Amino acid sequence: MAVSAPGREEGARSLQARVFLLVAATFSTIYLTQPVLPVLREEFGIDAAKASLTVSTVIFGIALATLPFGRLADRFPARPIILVGGTLASLCGFLCAATTRFPLLVAARFLQGVFVPSLTTCLVVYLVRRLPPERLNVAMGAYVSATVAGGLGGRLLAGFIHPPLHWRYAFVTASAFLLLATIDAGRWLPREEKIPDAAGDEAGFAALLSRPDLLRIFSVGAASFGAFSSVFNYLPFHLAGPPLLLPTRVITMLYLSYLVGVAVGPLAGRLGNRLGNGIAMAVGGGVFGASILLTLLPSLLAVAASLAGVCAGFFLVHTAAVGALNRKLATSRGRGNSLYVLFYYLGGTAGITASGQAYGRTGWRGVVALVVVLLLIPVAAGFLEARSDRPGQAGYEAP
Repeated sequence: MAVSAPGREEGARSLQARVFLLVAATFSTIYLTQPVLPVLREEFGIDAAKASLTVSTVIFGIALATLPFGRLADRFPARPIILVGGTLASLCGFLCAATTRFPLLVAARFLQGVFVPSLTTCLVVYLVRRLPPERLNVAMGAYVSATVAGGLGGRLLAGFIHPPLHWRYAFVTASAFLLLATIDAGRWLPREEKIPDAAGDEAGFAALLSRPDLLRIFSVGAASFGAFSSVFNYLPFHLAGPPLLLPTRVITMLYLSYLVGVAVGPLAGRLGNRLGNGIAMAVGGGVFGASILLTLLPSLLAVAASLAGVCAGFFLVHTAAVGALNRKLATSRGRGNSLYVLFYYLGGTAGITASGQAYGRTGWRGVVALVVVLLLIPVAAGFLEARSDRPGQAGYEAP
């Protein structure tokens, strides 16, 4: 049963809008507490590292569940997985809004992360399985844009739309949004899907992990997202303290720099095509590193410019890494991309944890130092990648 609609163009627009809705609703839950971490610290009487668990445990849950849900999506129809996972993720969000115990809040956030791949990974598998290439490109464009919009929307929801001291309302709003998007997905996803037989010549996870060139790309994803997560997780504490002493709403508005990712994605792809993905990775890491140093200046304007550069550098690295990965894979693209996502989120969890220790010992300067060290990985990997980054070289397919 193919996705149907009255007219090809109208059907494509409808699918694009629904993909955007579901993915944006899902990603809005991931970073919901990030702009109000100082508020959580005060309300529960905890330190900054513990407050950050409300973000890092979500990312850890996603990392743990990515591969299992990828295997489930290969074996079973996507519709029931998406419906069950979206409903349970929504219920966890309502529990977050209701609880007054911090350990229960962290546990519910972890479970939310576990169910995120039931929506994201399974939706990608569904789209790849059912759409022709020209429609798949449009749908995946909506998917990537929705990850940026959802991540930003969740931050704005908690820190700006709802008063900071009523962060619980943000959980209610985001969870209701996700539940409605899940129900809508249940209406337009087919009840029955034909699951294609797995190709017998595809490499398994172990074989992919044994390839040094792929491990290099996986390490880029882990290090860059670890650095990016560290910046956005601990910057609110730095900005809320002296010398800037910014209120929560002003801190939240700085997250609008995240929109740079919408514009950088296509530009990064063109830069990778022109200069090579390796050079793009190295340039992105350099821009990220130079930008984070600007946050050491006691100036709101410098911080705003820094965050724009941080986002530009990160999305340049991320886009180039994904492009390099998929050019290296003639088969097993699903497994390869799921491994990239696994390393990506494990890197985010490790980055937040390590930067929490750094912040506790030496404050924001410690976080900046850790981020600069992490960014040496994409820069070094980029230069190594540049040696074989031209079409026709070993390990690459011609575009």
